[in-house]
Amino acid sequence: MTVLTTLRIIGVCGCRSSSVQIGTSPDRDLPAKDSLIIMRTFVASAKSADCRWHVIDANGQVLGRVATLASKLLQGKHKPIYTPFIDTGDHVVVINAAQVKLTGRKEDQKLYRRHSGYEGGLREERATVVRKRQPIRLVEEAVRGMLPKTKMGSAMYRKLKVYAGSDHPHAAQQPRTIEVA
Repeated sequence: MTVLTTLRIIGVCGCRSSSVQIGTSPDRDLPAKDSLIIMRTFVASAKSADCRWHVIDANGQVLGRVATLASKLLQGKHKPIYTPFIDTGDHVVVINAAQVKLTGRKEDQKLYRRHSGYEGGLREERATVVRKRQPIRLVEEAVRGMLPKTKMGSAMYRKLKVYAGSDHPHAAQQPRTIEVA
């Protein structure tokens, strides 16, 4: 006589459950090894995440759209193995950062602030002044604001390469060109 044991197996997402009848041997109360179903959750490791290179052309594109695409690629959210506590992101090269667009009146109204650390050391600049002095800073600040504020976020930020013109020295990595939607 076979004793039937009902196990409840919950899916990986935890939203569905199904009952499965598993037969056990008559002399023991343990389920048979060949009929036991085990669900395991995949957790990525730093070694399992392959790092790719992407190029984003920011010529005539809106700054926020370029920055969101770059931050998703840097964090690895486009990959099925995305794990929040492991850096699974890719390297991103942004070219033509000097021609990025700001919508509305942000060119005149947006302020970029930095502080020296001393009393009264707050410095503010408008976006037009920043574009003239350091055009790559517009993209760098926008992407940095969308990354986590942790050590891992700093590691992700180091994978971002921004260039004002269309030339970049990363052709040897064979980067893929990505279009901004």
